[in-house]
Amino acid sequence: MEFRLKELRKKKKISQLKLALDLNMNQNTISRYETMEREADYETLIKLADYFDVSIDYLLGREENKK
Repeated sequence: MEFRLKELRKKKKISQLKLALDLNMNQNTISRYETMEREADYETLIKLADYFDVSIDYLLGREENKK
């Protein structure tokens, strides 16, 4: 599975810390999601998809279309 969190974050030119603060999360958690050391739960996937304005399937690398 290709989790596109890091790619989306870098395209938006924001740090892990900024993303974590915006979503009321811990920076370490964001880092672990990006390295796939940890998997996001459904609620977090929804938050991330909404934040980056993409579908959950795109975020998870299941499709190429962002919406």
